[in-house]
Amino acid sequence: MKKLWRSLRLKNFIFLFLAGCVNAVGVTVFLAPVKLYDSGISGTSILLSQITPEYLTLSVFLLILNIPLFLFGLKKQGISFTVYSLFAVAVYSAAAWLITNVLPIDVSIASPLAGQDLLLCALFGGIISGIGSGLTIRNGGAIDGIEVMAVIFSKKLNITVGTFVMIYNVLLYVICGIVKQSWILPLYSIVTYAAGLKTIDFVVEGIDRSKSVMIITNKAKEINAALTAEFKCGTTSMSAIGGYSNAEKTVIYFVVNRFQIYKMKNIVQRVDPKAFVTISEVADVFKSND
Repeated sequence: MKKLWRSLRLKNFIFLFLAGCVNAVGVTVFLAPVKLYDSGISGTSILLSQITPEYLTLSVFLLILNIPLFLFGLKKQGISFTVYSLFAVAVYSAAAWLITNVLPIDVSIASPLAGQDLLLCALFGGIISGIGSGLTIRNGGAIDGIEVMAVIFSKKLNITVGTFVMIYNVLLYVICGIVKQSWILPLYSIVTYAAGLKTIDFVVEGIDRSKSVMIITNKAKEINAALTAEFKCGTTSMSAIGGYSNAEKTVIYFVVNRFQIYKMKNIVQRVDPKAFVTISEVADVFKSND
């Protein structure tokens, strides 16, 4: 138990509290009032709250459906992840209950376009709930149990985590269309899903994603010196042999942001016009303090 408490961070709980509240605002103010559906367990909870007795609210289903899934994934994901996730879900559920049952917020005031523009509701609902989900992931947890199931079962089904979640959501929206006997709202909900997915990427990975550059050249020293002088940072050089020419080459590995790519290309082109350059996305960059 002491080891667990040492692994948990107060800062994470603060951001997870904020994430749960943000997620609740996105879902209860922009999506649920106009019968749009979020993705995953959140969307499932919205649908179930619409077709069951009034006392079975969105908040109730969020707890009933999410808690068993996170506990089921405890062994796979670890105790810290599970504690963080359960806390985020609890805050999300409590905030949703406050907004819809205690206050309640007048949606026509909080979201003036809610009754007029489904597209705006789908976009803003997806973006706001995506911010909440992204903050949860950045701080060591998850706010939707379907993500845990995806991690556990995707390998067994020989599919990716993203494909598992997408299949679940497509099936969810098909069921929503059948139950509600209308395809307009489920189709708009796909917009919500797409907006949320993109927002999560921005929050987790940053808007200004780094790029990794690999430069294969015969003029490694000159290129290294030019890049270091221009960007005030180091490079990594690796020896290589051309597969076709059998000639000795040097591979330079370098990380830049999107604003530096143009300068980097000009430098390499000027020093070695025959250099071979590849540029790839980098999900995250960090430097160890050890």
